[in-house]
Amino acid sequence: MSDLPSGDVLTRRGALKLGLLGAAGLLLGPRWDTPARAAEPTVRARSVIQIWMWGGPSHLDTFDPKPEAGYDYCGPFSKPIATNVPGIRICELLPLLAQQADKYSIIRSMLHGSNGHETASYMTQTGRKPGRLVYPSAGAVVSVFKGYDHGYRGIAPPYVVLTTPQGRFDEAGFLGQRYRPFATGGDPNQPRFVVEGIVAEGILDEHQGARRELLHTLDTLGRAVPADPLFQQHDRCEQNAYDLMLGQAKKLFDPAEETAEMRDRYGRSTFGQSCLMARRLVESGVPYVTINYRGWDTHKQNFEVMRRQLPDLDRGMATLFSDLSERGLLDSTIVWWSGEFGRTPKIQWEAPWNGGRNHYGKCFSAVVGGGGFKGGAVVGSSDARGEEVADRPVYPQDLIGSVYELLGIDPEGPLPNPLGLDVRVLPAADESLGSGGRLKEIM
Repeated sequence: MSDLPSGDVLTRRGALKLGLLGAAGLLLGPRWDTPARAAEPTVRARSVIQIWMWGGPSHLDTFDPKPEAGYDYCGPFSKPIATNVPGIRICELLPLLAQQADKYSIIRSMLHGSNGHETASYMTQTGRKPGRLVYPSAGAVVSVFKGYDHGYRGIAPPYVVLTTPQGRFDEAGFLGQRYRPFATGGDPNQPRFVVEGIVAEGILDEHQGARRELLHTLDTLGRAVPADPLFQQHDRCEQNAYDLMLGQAKKLFDPAEETAEMRDRYGRSTFGQSCLMARRLVESGVPYVTINYRGWDTHKQNFEVMRRQLPDLDRGMATLFSDLSERGLLDSTIVWWSGEFGRTPKIQWEAPWNGGRNHYGKCFSAVVGGGGFKGGAVVGSSDARGEEVADRPVYPQDLIGSVYELLGIDPEGPLPNPLGLDVRVLPAADESLGSGGRLKEIM
């Protein structure tokens, strides 16, 4: 197992504790054998971009508007707009996404019943109830089956988070350090995207090269025993690190490699440029990218926040769908939009909430598109006020299992792990949160 302290994410700081830089150390981590499968499932998707709405967005204010429920439920958002798919309406502050509705499907009947951030986040990203074992998130599971142990040799790690880990649960769980996400840090909307371990703030490439030469000059022990396996491993790690810092990885993580017009299309914001970076990463072959999009925990002044946040979401996410489609990448890339839950349908107008919405795990929305998911459809429905699932309940394991299936991962198969535990990719019936079945109607 790794020598990194438990709970560290893969950042430059953590890598330096191993004497390495950035993500290069991932290439030399521990391995274990994956049990042979009798037959490989059909693979339709190659990558996933998960847009994680950190804090939980209101379903009524996004993809499940309820103007007929009245002002105490819809507030000022009383005029939902038609999309380019007849019969589907979404919030009036999402006009660009309305024109891309043929590329995604809306699930309006998500549920798990938890109103706590930590528990709901865990359930939504693992498909499991909390218990003695901490199970890995979907990104870590995909990294097991699509990462280094299965021939992945991309210039970026197989599981990347833009830009900071969520921090509400351990993404890798019992899989351990090797399967934690590589968290970029930084801000892709700044003049220089300072990526942990790859781009150092205030240090030019020439300085990095000079530091490397000085390191070699001082490495008298390494020169004395050049054939020692430990030193050879260290040299390979160092080479990988500098390839990341000065080679193709640096270019990959540089939004300035894109035209100004393309950057403007996505929107000059942290979220918009993160969407652009996510496209660049899946275009290079990265199997799983999570965009952690903060700012959706709107207990107070929900509508003031939505007027700022929704246009940003609209531009970045709509451009992501259109750009992936134009490049021929949407057929092989799943886009999954969701938070840990929705928000209370009835608005709290009184002080101190002043038009706020609280946590709500009984009914919320998710969006999926690309990678084998059909577009232009709605799965399930909520009741007239968005308070209960009216039909076709969809639990987290149903959605996650559908994603796995499209990636060619057997949801009922064993999950290889360093502890030798006899566990499945998704929970058995007696461990389940509940299930309405895979999303076959849109697959």
